[in-house]
Amino acid sequence: MTTIKVFDKPLVSVSALLMALEAGELDATLDALGSAGGAMAQRARIKDLIHNFTALYGADREVALLTVSGRSELSGNHTDHNYGCVIAASISLDVLAVASPRADGIIRLKSEGFDEDVVDLATYKTPDAADYGHSTALIAGVCVGLENAGYTVGGFDAFTVSNVFKGSGLSSSAAFEDMVGTIESHLYNEGKVDEVTISKISQFSENQFFGKPCGLMDQVACAVGGIVAIDFADPAAPVIEPLPFDMTAAGYHLCIVNTGGNHADLTDDYAAVPAEMKAVAAHLGQPVLRKTDKQAVMDAIPALRETVGDRAILRALHFFNENERVAAQKTALQAAIAATDIKTRDEAVDAYFENVMASGKSSFCYLQNVYTTKNISEQGLSLALCLCEQVLGGKRAAYRVHGGGFAGTVQAYVPEELVGTFTATMNAAFGEGATYDLKIRPVGAARIF
Repeated sequence: MTTIKVFDKPLVSVSALLMALEAGELDATLDALGSAGGAMAQRARIKDLIHNFTALYGADREVALLTVSGRSELSGNHTDHNYGCVIAASISLDVLAVASPRADGIIRLKSEGFDEDVVDLATYKTPDAADYGHSTALIAGVCVGLENAGYTVGGFDAFTVSNVFKGSGLSSSAAFEDMVGTIESHLYNEGKVDEVTISKISQFSENQFFGKPCGLMDQVACAVGGIVAIDFADPAAPVIEPLPFDMTAAGYHLCIVNTGGNHADLTDDYAAVPAEMKAVAAHLGQPVLRKTDKQAVMDAIPALRETVGDRAILRALHFFNENERVAAQKTALQAAIAATDIKTRDEAVDAYFENVMASGKSSFCYLQNVYTTKNISEQGLSLALCLCEQVLGGKRAAYRVHGGGFAGTVQAYVPEELVGTFTATMNAAFGEGATYDLKIRPVGAARIF
């Protein structure tokens, strides 16, 4: 095990962190993060977090306070795993952690509401199929990935709290992985593991140790911050382009509706999407769809129907059309950012929204990830999209399935004047608190204090 070293800016005692919190020294940072409920609500949340940490791991500790945001996929539904293009954003829901190093190479991590995870870095070096789907596997995988990349890893005690609710399409698992990498970066690598590297290592962990064949978009969006366009043509070096458009200032709320769907037994549904796309690519002699083109797929449809089936073809065509939509939406946001008058800005937003709606239609009809055929009586996402149309139809607004799909959430850009009606309608159908009115925050993974 590598010798302990910590961030060159000293860690702080628990008492000093509490004093700074009570004195309001963190308020400006919390406000800048767009934290849900504002600085005062976050003070209370962090205070509870610190007390939970000390109750389990002791008060006489030097600690760091860290945050990793959830994310919202704005465009590019199920394209990253085939080296496609996406637009995503970090949001004002996050995982918070208080962490402190320990010298024995053991990680003890307690997430509020879950059992404590314990990982021995000296012995957990390879994936264990018996551990697939467990958070201990994610922790071990991140640490192995960091070591493989030449970084220092070490043990720590940490307590985390999250309002990135599971099954939301807001990437609670990616935020958790990124948090482990962020803790290791700040405790043992002087905070120098960059956010993209943390993202790649988190994906490695989820793929190899957790047993889930995810892409890279979730991890990048949680770690990097703000609105970003990401091109995964070379997944080892994704091209990340900031798009600093303020949707709130333009008069729109980014609302996420949690339909409360059952995520049990959906792994096969999620895995089938990239697998079927890659099967089409393989028929054309390529490992992923980005290595071929739409016309090649169109020309091969008769043979593809025999070898991979119709749904795989539909999903492949969705991939290519979605990449085109991402390019158009990036152009629209750039035009909105550059606009010098409201009329021009609104025209650019209209062009962006047109492609949001087209993406939603394509996801429903061709990607087919709005409900699972294993349980056709449960179609919360279909119902939510129908209700979006009832409230927002004919208005300058947009909505679509959000994230991986099959269960979980829909996303809507709601004009200021309709937020109350929209929230009431959705909460009446899916339960009080089902609608989240979010902000896009400027940073993803960071040490707060």
